Amino acid sequence: MKRSGKILLMTFNLFILISFMFYQDVYADGDSNRMYTLEESVREALAKNWTVKAKEEKIEESQFTMKAAKTDLYPTFSTTYGYTRLNEVQETEGSTITLPGPTVINIPGRELNALDNFQWKGTVTQPIFTGFALTSAYELAKLGIDVSELDLELEKLDLALQVKEAYFNILGADKAVNVAKSAVESLESHLKVARNFYEVGMIPINDLLKAEVELANAQNDLFKAENASKLARVSFSVLLSRPVDTNVQVEDILVYTPEFPDYDAYLKKALTNRPELKTIDINSRQIDEQVKLAKSKYYPDIALTYSYVKEGDQLDVSGSEFHDSDSWQATVGLSWTFWNWGKTGYLVRQNDSRKKQLMQTRKALEDGIKLELRKAILDLQEAEVSIPTAKKAVEQAEENLRVSEERYKAQVTTSTEVLDAQTLLSQARVNYYTALYTHNLAKAGLLRAIGDY
Repeated sequence: MKRSGKILLMTFNLFILISFMFYQDVYADGDSNRMYTLEESVREALAKNWTVKAKEEKIEESQFTMKAAKTDLYPTFSTTYGYTRLNEVQETEGSTITLPGPTVINIPGRELNALDNFQWKGTVTQPIFTGFALTSAYELAKLGIDVSELDLELEKLDLALQVKEAYFNILGADKAVNVAKSAVESLESHLKVARNFYEVGMIPINDLLKAEVELANAQNDLFKAENASKLARVSFSVLLSRPVDTNVQVEDILVYTPEFPDYDAYLKKALTNRPELKTIDINSRQIDEQVKLAKSKYYPDIALTYSYVKEGDQLDVSGSEFHDSDSWQATVGLSWTFWNWGKTGYLVRQNDSRKKQLMQTRKALEDGIKLELRKAILDLQEAEVSIPTAKKAVEQAEENLRVSEERYKAQVTTSTEVLDAQTLLSQARVNYYTALYTHNLAKAGLLRAIGDY
């Protein structure tokens, strides 16, 4: 009975293990073939990307830096314990006293120290005034958190744009594969017709060879397009911090909505939202605090120190003939370097110069944002104009190929005309999809230009 129970338990455990492994495989396969939308892609990248996580950890680091700077405002507590061994006992010189009569008294010397000396000391130090150096250092650390947060926001903006570019690269690469496959199928069909014509002597060998060469070139183009599609997925997976061999799928976007951007309104939003400009503003505030920090050297440092001391000639420092058992002292100390050959003034002017550099950098960045915004709007308008034209070109190229194939079958034209028509159709299709996805990328670029995603 016990043996059968063990067998049943082992069977049950084996069943659970196999079920778990099967579930993992199914889940993995389902996840690898997951269909991503554009919004889901951006959202997952922002949540999982390793660079974003590093920027988030940088914020944590800045917070600890701020907390560390704040502790400098509070009193510090320290203690020391020491042992000193002297090489000899020092004594006072002896003396002789002569009393009336023949009596003489010799007074021996007195010991002044012990050979073994122990001391324990506890000290509390509270800075009272440091010329605002400590408060400035604390404010600098707080501003460091703001810089780290803006650095994270900037990374997210760039990452969102990169994900959108990778997304549409996949769509464009897939369309290139489809176009290449269609071209191969069309050329295979044309080659069959050409071979039949050649076998009955209706066309020369050159026409057949040309059809074979074009088919081989199309097959090579298909191979390249398939590799480009795989590479586009690898780039996409890297941005989402997924395994690079994941065969992800993305939802196609074959519609576009005309945009009517207002340059002035978008520029106002960009100058308000862009984290690069906010970072420069915070850097300017940091320089103000660094100026205060430099100017703190103009003032004295004042601190209160309280010390409690226990001494003795034993480990327990409980006092002795030569030591007080305990004592304390409180000191208010002032330290002031009132002359350092102008070093403090130079540091102040150095930071003033850095602030002027920042202001000039901000002006240059504003000009760059204006250019970036103008280019994004022009790219958007160009794509909108080209989409209907490209779509019409595809329809015309399809009809041109159909007519050319019919004419070739009727032997009223040459194989070259069919091959040229096929090339025109492939290019027209590529141009159409390129225009469509370029429009979406232009919208993404416009959002990045105004500090949004």
